[in-house]
Amino acid sequence: MANKKKAKKKPLAKGKATSSPLMKAQVKGFEETNEANKTLKVAICIFLMVATFCIYSQVQDHEFINFDDDQYVTKNSIIQAGLTAESIIRVFTNVHFSLWIPITSLSYIIDYEIYGLNPKGYLLTNLFFHIANSLLLFLILFRMTGAIWQSAFVAAMFAFHPLNVESVAWIAERKNVLSTLFWLLTMWAYIRYAEKSTVKRYSLVFLLFTLGLMSKPMLVTLPFVLLLLDFWPLRRLKFEQERDGKKITEKYRGKKSETLRLLLEKIPLFLLTAGLSIVTFIAQKSAGAMIDKGSLAFSTRLNNAIVSYLDYLGKMIWPEKLAVLYPHPENALPVWKVIFCGMALVGITIISIRLIRKAPYFAVGWFWYLGTLVPVIGIVQVGGQAMADRYTYIPLIGIFIIVAWGVPELISKWRYKEKVLSVSAGILIPTLMVMTWTQVGHWKNSITIFKHAIRVTDKTYPTFAPAHNNLGVALVAEQKNEEAISHYKMAIKINPDNAKAHNNLGAALLTERKIEEAISHYKMAIKINPDFAKAYSNLGIALVAEGKIEEAISHYKMAIKINPDYANAHYNLGNALSAEGKNEEAISHYKMAIKIKPDYADAYNNLGAALLTERKIEEAISHYKMAIKIKPDYADAYNNLGAALLTERKIEEAISHYKMAIKIKPDFAEAYINLSSAYLNKTNFKLSLKTLNTLESINPNHPLLHYNFSCYYALLGNIPKGIDSLKKAIENGYKNLQNLETDPDLENLRQNPQFNVLRSLLLAKSA
Repeated sequence: MANKKKAKKKPLAKGKATSSPLMKAQVKGFEETNEANKTLKVAICIFLMVATFCIYSQVQDHEFINFDDDQYVTKNSIIQAGLTAESIIRVFTNVHFSLWIPITSLSYIIDYEIYGLNPKGYLLTNLFFHIANSLLLFLILFRMTGAIWQSAFVAAMFAFHPLNVESVAWIAERKNVLSTLFWLLTMWAYIRYAEKSTVKRYSLVFLLFTLGLMSKPMLVTLPFVLLLLDFWPLRRLKFEQERDGKKITEKYRGKKSETLRLLLEKIPLFLLTAGLSIVTFIAQKSAGAMIDKGSLAFSTRLNNAIVSYLDYLGKMIWPEKLAVLYPHPENALPVWKVIFCGMALVGITIISIRLIRKAPYFAVGWFWYLGTLVPVIGIVQVGGQAMADRYTYIPLIGIFIIVAWGVPELISKWRYKEKVLSVSAGILIPTLMVMTWTQVGHWKNSITIFKHAIRVTDKTYPTFAPAHNNLGVALVAEQKNEEAISHYKMAIKINPDNAKAHNNLGAALLTERKIEEAISHYKMAIKINPDFAKAYSNLGIALVAEGKIEEAISHYKMAIKINPDYANAHYNLGNALSAEGKNEEAISHYKMAIKIKPDYADAYNNLGAALLTERKIEEAISHYKMAIKIKPDYADAYNNLGAALLTERKIEEAISHYKMAIKIKPDFAEAYINLSSAYLNKTNFKLSLKTLNTLESINPNHPLLHYNFSCYYALLGNIPKGIDSLKKAIENGYKNLQNLETDPDLENLRQNPQFNVLRSLLLAKSA
């Protein structure tokens, strides 16, 4: 056999590479796939952005809700101080509505700087954060898993699910969407750290986590979620597959030291979590946000927590009857329901552990759901609600992950699995979008959201009373007092110990001039809650209406004793003291009200009046001007400023302010009368009469109108008309005898014999 020559291998040319046609095709295919994925990723992001904005776009026409929005924004002096060094210090050194959330507070301050008190801006900011969260969730899952469609499905469920509406359409829930943004950014930074563990990258994880905790304490569970991600999909806890015939098993091939390292690297995050948990507990305890453990036993809270876990899943699957308030059932939960839900939770947990090798996403998703709900599931009861839609904003991501990866695997052997998945997603996602659009509409204003809550939830539990109470408050704002009163009474019927409902019912009854009934409800509110400062102050107002000023003063002082920083109580006390002629004491309380609430226009106005009585005219003028600066359409302040200027003989300036008062309030009788008097001071009889004639066409029976007509005619020497006008003034309710005796403008009338008859008539009317 002939020897075969070995073929010589030609050396590769320097700087050149060779590859087979197959390798070239593979590289080309990879590049094309990669380019297609980029295009698809961009398309998915655009869809998520546009679709989410369209669903929530109606929030632009929505209003502030009278449930927490006032505490967070509309009545929050820190937010409305604007973006200053002092306000920044205050948000970091003050508890905000029983929570330390300085980053959320800063976001409100920035919104206030841009939008003022226009709710549209705040809601669009919430929506921006929700869209950003949806995009980040998609990109993070895709980066971790490489599964583009599963990642897109989870992001779509998150973006479009009706349970997430509460977090977006409620301005007070800014903390939820903002903290989730930092949650997801922390995850993104952690993925980069997992790829290359450096101090710089870990520092970014720590920083973003800190910012998240300062947005909302619920992020305390994030370090545990990062441990779950280490298992799947990051695979930092490494497993290898072993084949035994047809059976494939996975065994842990990492070292114990590796597991310990993963735990140790989370220690700074756990320490931060512990610190924030202590701060939050102290803040909520001191603010009274936590329900006394004596009122709800641990077993009651545990039972509600067990049932809530399953109820949240039920609402995820069938999101109907979603409400801003779900009343706490307390001890009314059926034992069978608690047992069934407990067994279901234990059963699903066991299944997830048994499938931990085969379907790691199941265990990760399930423990994500269980763990992230722990801070808000009700073991530590905060507020009176049994559960809340906003609590599922982060937790349900875990369940969405189970569905996104589990369903395709479950039907992996089906012949038409791709079509089944496509059609199912094509039906599910648009359905959720329509339901979310409808749910967003319920959040239009306080009336719509609480009427919806009353319509869809169980109304028998005492903790449901706040829904009727808040609806009553909203109706009062719309001047629908009768309807409001019926809802306050319903709140009291559901829970007779609801002090807020008694107080609000008292205020509505007082508006209806049912003073005795109002007083009884204020007293009941105080009996239920002896530290209810607002009820003491409101009781004082009712007592003033009855002429019991001394008694009112004692209640105002009690309100201030309970809450020394209660600006309204200081203001009301100032009014009562002023009515008693105690102007110096009144002035001190007006000044205190202004110190507490620097934008208190009414306090500036009444302080001006008290100072004017004390002949401190220049000081009074400066306070009237401040009231107008704060509230440019304050007709009373313009009128009072005119009176002060007239005292200083600045007649032209006074006239201009009287005219401004009338421009703002065209039926302002006192301003017309004062303007007429100012013209008389200029001896401009024609304009004085014209002003009085204008008022007569608006309010022909006003007693001061006819009194001023009598002054006008007396100055002109037309005694018969003067006497006739004065008679009309007395018949229409004029009662000031002192003016009749001393007013120099009436000197001519006092010389007439008929004047004594009018004096006698006035005395008889006064009696």
